[in-house]
Amino acid sequence: MYVDVVPNRKSPPAILLREAWREGKTIHKRTVANLSDWPAPKIEALRRVLRGETLVAAEQAFTIERSLPHGHVAAVLGTLRTLSLERLIAAKPSRERDLVVAMIVARLLEPRSKLATARSLAEPTSTLTRVLRLEDTDEEELYAAMDWLLERQAAIEAKLGKRHLAAGGLVLCDVTSTYFEGRSCPLARLGHSRDGRRDRLQIVFGLLTDGQGCPVAVEVFAGNTADPMTLAAQLGKLRDRFGLEQVVLVGDRGLLTAARIREDLAPLGLEWITSLRAPAIRRLVEQGALQLSLFDQQDLAEIRSPDYPAERLIVCRNPLLAADRARKREELLQATERELDKIVAATQRARQPLCGQDRIGLRVGRVIERFKMRKHFGLWIEAGSFRYERNAAAIAEEAALDGLYVIRTNVPADHLTAEQAVAAYKSLSAVERAFRSFKSVDLKVRPIHHHLSNRVRAHVLLCLLAYYVEWHMRKHLAPLLYDDDDPATAHAQRRSVVAPAQRSAKALHKAATGRTEQGLAVHSFQDLLRQLSTLCENQVRPNLPGAPTFAQYTLPTPLQQQAFELLGVPIRL
Repeated sequence: MYVDVVPNRKSPPAILLREAWREGKTIHKRTVANLSDWPAPKIEALRRVLRGETLVAAEQAFTIERSLPHGHVAAVLGTLRTLSLERLIAAKPSRERDLVVAMIVARLLEPRSKLATARSLAEPTSTLTRVLRLEDTDEEELYAAMDWLLERQAAIEAKLGKRHLAAGGLVLCDVTSTYFEGRSCPLARLGHSRDGRRDRLQIVFGLLTDGQGCPVAVEVFAGNTADPMTLAAQLGKLRDRFGLEQVVLVGDRGLLTAARIREDLAPLGLEWITSLRAPAIRRLVEQGALQLSLFDQQDLAEIRSPDYPAERLIVCRNPLLAADRARKREELLQATERELDKIVAATQRARQPLCGQDRIGLRVGRVIERFKMRKHFGLWIEAGSFRYERNAAAIAEEAALDGLYVIRTNVPADHLTAEQAVAAYKSLSAVERAFRSFKSVDLKVRPIHHHLSNRVRAHVLLCLLAYYVEWHMRKHLAPLLYDDDDPATAHAQRRSVVAPAQRSAKALHKAATGRTEQGLAVHSFQDLLRQLSTLCENQVRPNLPGAPTFAQYTLPTPLQQQAFELLGVPIRL
């Protein structure tokens, strides 16, 4: 901070209070206040204060009026602006656009209800309020901005699609559900809960991303909508909103079922990649189309079957996945046996033994349903007794397929090799990662408190836009995160179990030491944002009559400085 005298042609010179700082190799300057009307003694006194001369005791020279967390705001909002997301939402600046941007940033910084977000803006808990000039915000304004945003969803997704999707490229598609608070929203229905909350109403939403997992579109459905029934709406977006006639759609076996391939994809002539369910794989083995001896010397083979004409079947075997599956099965078998042993003991106790086929069967049914192990046990229930034993043949039959999965696709081999098709299917792990971020890790889309269908849709759209910013931030900040930041081996971050040898040296070093190669601590995404939040903006007032307040930022730590350099955004907004 210094006093600068700027010549002003024939007029008296302008006297400015200015601030200078360095970011990398660049020197930045800004004017804090115009002191041209100040008397000379007062200007000289301020100069002496800025030089550190002792006019009064050091602790009395300045007063820090307010200190607000700033670094995390600068990182998220700076990235959002670098991505031109503001202009993508609406070309012209407006109060509604600023409110939407604030809700996107707040979703990443501290996901809370809209009421809590409005209060944090009205009574600032960070510099977000000052930067976006949203001092007089209430929750009704946020709700109105959500309605405004939803009207622009089609245009926003069309722009994202144009930016990230291309004809003939991969499009990843998946569906999840999340539970709901309240019972009045028309979208809230009981359905298959992926959150294990069968007692709660829920909604279903589907996500479209590019081949790398960058989100481009989201669609919300009623909570009792089956996964395959969401496909038609997503195909409509690809064709009508994005104008893409030819893409390679990648979806899991629960979404791209045989019926949907036959009735929805085939008429459009689309190419697709999915996988087979376990019963279908077992039929291939029984028919002889899939020989388990194929994997004595290799872990990938392409086969043909008359059940899948004009399609390619690529069989993969992952030894680590096989070992993991065997371990889980044995744990479930033992857990089931422990509970069944209790029932056996109950039928044999001397006092009030458990008896009656109905009563015994009811308790056995609860155990079997809980652990999903019915096919692996023989059960004998009589009026006064119960016994069981493992079905060794059924267990061995399932164990033979451990670690095997079959990729099913109609993409010709000259367009996509077997290895490329497998890698494309494994890319769905990027969508699963997005769902984890949506639901529990970063954005916390649940629980949903809105009661109007449009507000629920707008809430999920806000989470999509927030994840769009997070996805790009993670990409740039990968060297400081536990993510594998070596492009040559980043494919190892898949949902299947990965051998350590497949990970890059950087990733192994970070996992083993918790440090980067430069010695900086490695963090999760949210922990890194919390570290950035300790970089504060202080509102400082010199203890001189009429002296203007100015902003003074705390010095960034090496970790913070590295983060801003990786993001390529300025600390000062």
